Amino acid sequence: MLFYIRLIALTAGALVYLFLLALILGHRRPRLFERLLFFLVLSLFAIYAGGLLEINGQLQYASPPAATRLFYQALIALGVLFVLPLAVHTHMEYVRQVRGDLLPRWAVFLAYSLYLLPTAMLVYVAMTARTHTSRGLDGSLAALVRQSGLFFVSAIIAAIFELRIALKSRGRADRGLFWCLFVSSLLIVVAWVVDPSVASIVIAGVLPGAVLIYFALNHNFLGFGAQRNLVYALSATVLALLYLALVHRISGWLAPVFPPEATASVLLFVLIFLFEPLERAIGPALHRRFHERVSRLQSLTLDLQQEARHGDLARLNAHAEGRIREEFGLAAVRIAIPRDALQKPLESPGGLGHVVRIPLLKDREEVGLLEAASSGSYLTGETSAGLEFLAEQLPPMADLCRLIEEKLRLERELAERERLALLGQMAATVSHNLRNPLSSMKTVLQVQLEKPDLPADLRHDCALVLGEIDRMSAKLKQLLNFAKPSVNGRSVAAVAVAKQAASLFRHDAERRNVILEFDSPEEEISILASEEALSEILSNLIVNAIEAQPDGGRVRIALARTGDHLEIQLEDRGPGVSAELRSRIFQPFFTTKAAGTGLGLAIVARRVDEMGGTMSCESPIGEGKGTRFRVMLPLAAKQTPS
Repeated sequence: MLFYIRLIALTAGALVYLFLLALILGHRRPRLFERLLFFLVLSLFAIYAGGLLEINGQLQYASPPAATRLFYQALIALGVLFVLPLAVHTHMEYVRQVRGDLLPRWAVFLAYSLYLLPTAMLVYVAMTARTHTSRGLDGSLAALVRQSGLFFVSAIIAAIFELRIALKSRGRADRGLFWCLFVSSLLIVVAWVVDPSVASIVIAGVLPGAVLIYFALNHNFLGFGAQRNLVYALSATVLALLYLALVHRISGWLAPVFPPEATASVLLFVLIFLFEPLERAIGPALHRRFHERVSRLQSLTLDLQQEARHGDLARLNAHAEGRIREEFGLAAVRIAIPRDALQKPLESPGGLGHVVRIPLLKDREEVGLLEAASSGSYLTGETSAGLEFLAEQLPPMADLCRLIEEKLRLERELAERERLALLGQMAATVSHNLRNPLSSMKTVLQVQLEKPDLPADLRHDCALVLGEIDRMSAKLKQLLNFAKPSVNGRSVAAVAVAKQAASLFRHDAERRNVILEFDSPEEEISILASEEALSEILSNLIVNAIEAQPDGGRVRIALARTGDHLEIQLEDRGPGVSAELRSRIFQPFFTTKAAGTGLGLAIVARRVDEMGGTMSCESPIGEGKGTRFRVMLPLAAKQTPS
């Protein structure tokens, strides 16, 4: 009875670890952890395969041949020798690479130094075989396996690692996995302590592999269970192997009374009558699987539609990439809406996997591209069909996202216009209540200054107050200019307006030791705007550039026709604008000047927007300083290139 329990346990162990080998190999990743896990499972498979070969040799032969005995003992010995360093290294690499925890250098050194142990033992076996020729090489291997406690030590160390990981795991699936592995390792230790020679060790040794398979298929551990077609193919292969083994065994049992070929033919022919019962048994499971997959795709689609309602296309792309990668267990996903022709094609990590590129079509025109890369396995038909389904859904989601984005932009613009209208009303009220009294005060002071007998100190004070009144009037005018919209709609000679603005500020620039340069084009350039609005843009930019250079410098104004736009460039050699401030300098009432109002550049930005143009700021432009403002304004219709 114990003999057949060992036979069944060894068969189950060999199949379990063979299944895991195929699963890891089919879903390989360019990471050290997956490679170590593969070789650890390979060591365990070698132990069970060698044990299965040994017990079948005992069934087949009265005394197994020396070559057969050497082969299965070598398999068991290699598996036992390497299971300890591989178990330690695999657990440490999981902690370091998958969980992201830092490990001390001595731990990494210890993990690699353990590989010296099986190497030394193999050298010992070779030397023992030479010095004790009576025992032979297979006898040395058998003694090594019997005397070695490496399998026992490996189970203890694995249990320690698994307990530590289980206690620190936050995810429910990871915590459940490592608690189950911890219990499995403890059972191996207990079985070894009770009696190292009984079948309980063989049975307990199957448990870690069975736990890994369960969590890979039901909880998608490390993404192994994402490719269901691979799992179905492996399961069918294992069942076929088991049935063929059963056919061979029954043929051997019936050989004294029935030819083995006839028995095999009958047993294989019986499969025809099992197809319908199998279909009835498997059909509901496949039907549930299909509905589950469709439900998950629908749930993913609804999630992406909800994300599209935020009105941010870049955010939608990033969210869709993460969700699709997670749902299908892919290594990388990239969505480009619209498609960037200069972007390099997506590649699988390490060059191990496969890449699919699905164009995103709208009205039979390509509007984007969906790229997906697997970690190592082939993209199955199930995954490819799911990706194609999502590729059909993404263009309408992008359109919805753009519509909502445009709606939000219009709402923000409407709110901004309402705010500016309120500001205009406030500015008009302030102007009405302050400008008239200021004008009266200015008139009185001017009359006093005309008196020849006015004392010198009083004349100085009156002149000072008069200057402050002029400054207050200028700020009130600037506030009114910001609140009042410009009137566009007629053709304006931009070069003439720019020359006039430059000449107005040339004297002020010279007084501040600033050289004002104007690069005039050879021909006039007309834009669709108002002369007052264009003058406001140029005046505020020139004043801002002059004031940015209190110790003197250079201001350059350049106009040029660029396509169907007028390009205005204004450069200074001031200290420049930091990246943090560049995003705020066009906001109303934001200023870095002690006596500034923060409306100059805000007026420029508003006038450019009203004209349908664009504006940008670049800083520094050379030697770590300087600022360049670039304004693009549409040309008048008659100057637009045909």
